[in-house]
Amino acid sequence: MAAAFVDWLGVPAGRRWLDVGCGTGALTSAVRASSPELVLGVDPSAGFLGVARDRNPGAAFVVGQAGALPAVAGGFDAVVSGLTVNFVAAPGRAVAEFARVVAPGGVVAAYVWDYADGMQLIRRFWAAAVELDPAALALDEGRRFPLCRPEPLRRLWSDAGLTDVTVRAITVPTVFADFDDYWTPFLGGQGPAGQYAVRGDRSALRELLRQRLPTAPDGSIPLTATAWAVRGHSSMAPPTARR
Repeated sequence: MAAAFVDWLGVPAGRRWLDVGCGTGALTSAVRASSPELVLGVDPSAGFLGVARDRNPGAAFVVGQAGALPAVAGGFDAVVSGLTVNFVAAPGRAVAEFARVVAPGGVVAAYVWDYADGMQLIRRFWAAAVELDPAALALDEGRRFPLCRPEPLRRLWSDAGLTDVTVRAITVPTVFADFDDYWTPFLGGQGPAGQYAVRGDRSALRELLRQRLPTAPDGSIPLTATAWAVRGHSSMAPPTARR
C-alpha cells in the first residue's frame, strides 16, 4: 500500500519529505525508495521510532505530535501520513500543521483504510462478530471512523487551504497463508477488532470466521484491502506532482 501511495504522488527525486505518524517506518521505507534528499519521521511513540530507525538507516526521526509538528514553516516538499489521520484527536489541526510545514507548491497527502467497505479482513470480522453479538456493531471501525471516506477527506484538505485536492482508492491484495495467519494478528489486541477478539471467549467467532472466509485449495485466504488516498498542494505555487 505504501509503495503504491508514494508512486501515485509522483514527487521527483531529491525532495524533502516529512512522514507524520510514521510508526515503525513502513511508509518511510517507501519514501526512501524514491531517492529523496532527506526524510524526517515524526511519531509520539519513542518505541515505534526505535523500530523505524532500525528499518530505515539514513532517515531521521523525532518524537512529536501531528497537531504540533517539530518543524519550521515551509521546510518540506512533501508531507505525508499513512493510516494515521483518523486516529489523531483533532484532524483539522493536524492537516493545518501539514499545510504549515510544506513548501510553496509542495504536496500534502495521506491515506486511511476504507473501513466501511473495502477493508475485507475487517469487514468480514465485524460481520461475523455482529451476527453473534449485535452489541459489537458499536465497535465497528466503519462506524467509528466516518472520516475514512472520500468527501470528509476532501473537505478536511480543502479546509486547510490546500488546492487541487484529489481523492482516490488504492486496492492491494492481502493473501493470508491460512486461517491462523488471518486470526493470530487480532490476538495482539491492537485496534477495536483486536481488543474485541481478546475480550472473553471468542471461540464461536473464530469458528464462524473459519467457515465464512473464502479459502483457496491450498488453504490460503485471498482478500483485498482498499485505502482512500487524498492529496492537495500548497496554494502558493503551482503543484509539481503529476496527476
